[in-house]
Amino acid sequence: MGNGPANQSACAITVIATGPIVSHRFVGVTSAQAGAAANTLGVSAYDALTGDATTIDTLGVVSVEAGAAVALGDLIETDASGRAITRTGGPIVARSLDVAAVAGDLIRCVIIPN
Repeated sequence: MGNGPANQSACAITVIATGPIVSHRFVGVTSAQAGAAANTLGVSAYDALTGDATTIDTLGVVSVEAGAAVALGDLIETDASGRAITRTGGPIVARSLDVAAVAGDLIRCVIIPN
């Protein structure tokens, strides 16, 4: 983890979760946790169960859970669990502002609308 996670959300929305959502992971356009190489609404601010109202940060700098090692400045896509991984061909959802040494690290990312 680089300078430590600190959210500077520029826009947050409330959605009704259509499936379980884990905080600090990407949320898909269906208002459920994003899957692999998914288009996203943004990053979950809180854990949520199906049917819960929850906050999604859609723009700005947010803390995201890494799904693997990520380098500073990497373009980001989602893994099968909605975590940030280095882009290999999926939609670009963010850019890393920190280094993740291992899966599970929280890193700051700038959300890129997609």
